[in-house]
Amino acid sequence: MQTIEDLLGKKDEGAAEEPKKRKPADETAQEKLQDKMRKIRLKEKEAETKAKADQLGFDHIDLAGFPISPEALQLLPREQAKEHKVVPFFYSGEEIRIGAVDPKGPQIKEFEFQIQERTHARTKVYMISEHSFEVGEKMYDALPEVKEVVKGVQITEDDLEKFQKAMETLKDIHENVQKVSITDFVALIVAASLKFGTSDIHIEAEEKKVVIRFRIDGMLTQVAEVKKELWPRIVNRFKLISALKLNITTVPQDGRFTIFMADGSKVDVRVSTLPTTWGESIVMRLLKPSAINLAFEDLGIRGKAWEQLKREISRPNGMIITTGPTGSGKTTTMYAVLNKLNSEDTKIITLEDPVEYKLAGISQSNIDKSKDYTFAKGLHSILRQDPDIIMVGELRGLETAEVAIQAALTGHLVISTIHTNTAAGTIPRFLSMGVKPFLLAPALNAVIGQRLVRRICKKCEVVEDEVDAERMKTIKETLSNLAPDSGYEVDLDNLKFYRGTGCDVCNNTGYKGRLGIYEIFTMTPKIEEVILSGKVSEYEMQDIAIEQGMVTMVQDGLLKALDKITTVDEIFRVAKT
Repeated sequence: MQTIEDLLGKKDEGAAEEPKKRKPADETAQEKLQDKMRKIRLKEKEAETKAKADQLGFDHIDLAGFPISPEALQLLPREQAKEHKVVPFFYSGEEIRIGAVDPKGPQIKEFEFQIQERTHARTKVYMISEHSFEVGEKMYDALPEVKEVVKGVQITEDDLEKFQKAMETLKDIHENVQKVSITDFVALIVAASLKFGTSDIHIEAEEKKVVIRFRIDGMLTQVAEVKKELWPRIVNRFKLISALKLNITTVPQDGRFTIFMADGSKVDVRVSTLPTTWGESIVMRLLKPSAINLAFEDLGIRGKAWEQLKREISRPNGMIITTGPTGSGKTTTMYAVLNKLNSEDTKIITLEDPVEYKLAGISQSNIDKSKDYTFAKGLHSILRQDPDIIMVGELRGLETAEVAIQAALTGHLVISTIHTNTAAGTIPRFLSMGVKPFLLAPALNAVIGQRLVRRICKKCEVVEDEVDAERMKTIKETLSNLAPDSGYEVDLDNLKFYRGTGCDVCNNTGYKGRLGIYEIFTMTPKIEEVILSGKVSEYEMQDIAIEQGMVTMVQDGLLKALDKITTVDEIFRVAKT
């Protein structure tokens, strides 16, 4: 039998819960006070933001309660909005308004440019408070995910395929650049440069037009031109993606950006601007990973020179010097040597200006003149890092040369470059810098002089090339001077040379790809004796090196031309007899 207490004190298990007790009046009043204080603080923050906006010259807006446009939000991905505290909040079709906590931030101009290119609407930036940004950022919850807009230059698989299909030959580039927006202009130029094997892109303003030229296999070719009125937008677009200052137009600037490919690979692009009479000139160097994947065996060094160089780079100490003008392939040769020598039990350190290609398993250091980190000082530091092999980008002065020579004499293999026209000119150049002959002679292992020539296109029909009598006379004289122990024998009465007729693959040039022509000499007692004398001219050194078995660059090139690898015209274009 249930008691009254049972009936009053217990609830049936299925009975509904009692209504919640009302909060005490004092607790409710406290919450209202806190809410009111919060609103006062927010109002004060908005007032501070407005004052700051006035000071910076921007309009201010409070987004709390503002009807933020979903169409506007979709113009910028949430991740980027959150990272940079930026919210597009209004889109009328003709105008887009953007709120930014820091309206002078470095990325704001890029966002404006991207949005303008997508919508063709004008933009206006407002300053907003942190609270306004939080209000706007929450509005993304109701939107589908937006893909990233800004990340270097992204080329989707569809874009790459679309642009490259539209350009069968170089002539098609001109027609296509007339049809695209400035953003697509960048993607199209990049896609075309990748398709046609371009190493450098030149975009230059002239009096009445803008000219676009590609350097393909070492030769500049004009591929398109656009109206001069587009030039400011083109310049600003490349400056934005290269992190250069838009308002500086009277001094040169250097920057970089990255091309992100659809397959996950990327190509770094080094950008240089230079003020000229008709506007800034832009030159871009495409740093393709394939440039550093060339094997030492594929450089094109042959015969006795190949055997000698292979022996010299396997030594534990000494100097290997490459020489030639800019664009002659010296860096590629040095990287090919480093890749051959790179192993788990070898410590390799490089000192470069700048580091352009990243090499796995190798420590690379970038000199910085602004911080007084020079080749000489960097080389001193490298020697304290216990290296086996050192690569120095260039021996520019006596101090760097002396440290490099000391390193070569104390158990390190040093690989570097020096600017001379021929391998024979290296010794007089060192001596003119003030290097002591008794240090140079025992330090030097080998000197490589080189140039790059275009290959005959492998897809072309190859026909015999007609060589005029005067040039043939020069060729015969050159080949008749081959060193007796060079390892080559040539029938001077039966010389035949060849060329490609041209095809779609090579854009009817007859050439596709490049290879090196070389002259290499290694140390011999005779050459060491000449160095120790301290007095030798380039021509005397050339004669001595040939006497010791060196094949000159022209001779190496002509031998390759006889083997249908390149042409006579190419050899005499890049090298002198």
